[in-house]
Amino acid sequence: MSTANSDSSGNSVARDGGGRPSRYESQKRRDWNTFRQYLRNHRPPLELSRCSGAHVFEFLRYLDQFGKTKVHTAGCPFFGHPQPPAPCTCPLRQAWGSLDALVGRLRAAFEEDGGQPEVNPFAARAVRLYLREVRDSQAKARGIAYEKRRKRPPPSQQGSSPQAPVPAAATAAPLIGHGRSAADFIASGAYPHRLHGHPMLPPWIPAETMRR
Repeated sequence: MSTANSDSSGNSVARDGGGRPSRYESQKRRDWNTFRQYLRNHRPPLELSRCSGAHVFEFLRYLDQFGKTKVHTAGCPFFGHPQPPAPCTCPLRQAWGSLDALVGRLRAAFEEDGGQPEVNPFAARAVRLYLREVRDSQAKARGIAYEKRRKRPPPSQQGSSPQAPVPAAATAAPLIGHGRSAADFIASGAYPHRLHGHPMLPPWIPAETMRR
């Protein structure tokens, strides 16, 4: 049997329900222990019950010193270049995807450790805004777009849609009233009334005309 948790974006993350902890569960425990150690080393030491989104923000900034993702500054000649041709002195940071997954694991660990969902600091608005800022800034620095691309319609659907073909029987109908045939009135929508799925003709159009 398996259960599921979520990352900071609400995506489900499966875990095994067997006797041996899954890779996700093991990583979540390590992350939780690291965060608790960070709170103990905080000056002054910080209790978990008093932890807020601002403290989570500080923790994520603290982790940047261990990052391995090159993030170019605005003054770097390689700013916005997805694959720089040469090294530069820009700092290393935690990648946005790694931080997003980390926050998701810590959010789950907080509630599993007895925390209430309504006071979960990892679900705070300040944390979501920080993750969004990191995502956008790293996208600009590396020339990567994170926006969802809209699916293009098939070539057959591009441009104006073709008009529905007019039945052959309708084209052969004689002109009736005002110089127009019954089929013309129906095809043009001038008389669109229907009853049980069948078109209703004006009283001056004989029904046998449409049966020809």
